Formats: sequence, C-alpha cells, structure tokens
Amino acid sequence: MADKPVRADKATAVAELTEQFRNSSATVLTEYRGLTVAELTALRRSLGNDTKYSVSKNTLAKRAASDAGIEGLDALFAGPTALAFVTGDPVEAAKGLRAFARTNPALVIKGGVFEGKAITAEEVGKIADLEPREVLLAKLAGAMKGNLTKAAGTFQAPLAQVARLAAALQDKRAQDGSAAA
Repeated sequence: MADKPVRADKATAVAELTEQFRNSSATVLTEYRGLTVAELTALRRSLGNDTKYSVSKNTLAKRAASDAGIEGLDALFAGPTALAFVTGDPVEAAKGLRAFARTNPALVIKGGVFEGKAITAEEVGKIADLEPREVLLAKLAGAMKGNLTKAAGTFQAPLAQVARLAAALQDKRAQDGSAAA
C-alpha cells in the first residue's frame, strides 16, 4: 500500500515539533487525562518561560522524535500525551512537573528525553532530585578554591620553615654572643 501524501498542516506541525525536540535540553512526556483547562494553564505558568508545555497528537510527535534522531519513545506515545520542551534548566522543570503531579494526581509523568537519550519516569524523578545548576556550580567553585588554598599552603610551608630556621639561628647566635660577652 502506497504512503498517503502528507498534508501541509501536518508537515508543518511535525517540522515544528522536530525543531523543539532538537532545540530543547530536555523533553518530558506526560499524560494529562483528567486535568481541566484551568489546571493545564496553571501548570504552564508554574513551569516558567524556559519550558513550553503543549499537547500534541501521538503520531505527529512520534514522527518528530524520529526525525530529530531520538529513539526509544514509541511506547510512551500511548493515550493523551503532552510534551514539556525545556530550553532552560532541566532540573527546575522536572521539579516543577513533579510538584504539580503531587498536587494533581491526574498528571502522570511517562518519561522523556535528556541529552538526546530516552529516559524513564524514574529517571525524570532522579533529575528532579538534583540541586539546581547554580548550587552545583557554587559547590564546585568552593571545592576548587579549597584545593587551591591547600596547594598554596603546601608551597608556602618550605619557605616558612626556612624563615623560622633562619630566625632561630639568628636568635641562637645572639644568645651565644651575649653569653660570650
């Protein structure tokens, strides 16, 4: 059976979804069955400007993911699916989705994509457990500063010992000179 010609509007939608898959640092797939429009609007607001939450047809999203080079999501495209495309910090978006899912059990996290690879819902939870990027960078800077301080102390120790030795020798000569006089 020959493939049906693709309608222009569907081709445009697939192209847009493909670009969003490629340009996002992470994508989280959720099931939104049972949520009201007001709740979905509240979810979109809580995710902020760096995350775009949109409902998509499974066939179009599946094709877009395939076009973007992402494999392993086919099983997740079952039932009503919404996609959270994260362009900012994936940790903050995962935390926001998990917090919303706790207060609204109708939102179910199915899995997602992180760094171009498919991940499970449990792995999305692990990402949500991470500290924000800024905190991790601050800890890294503190650890590096501590190591540099230790290195500086190690390099200064021989010079300080030489200085103390010279001062002790000078004191000894002064005492020997005063005892002889």
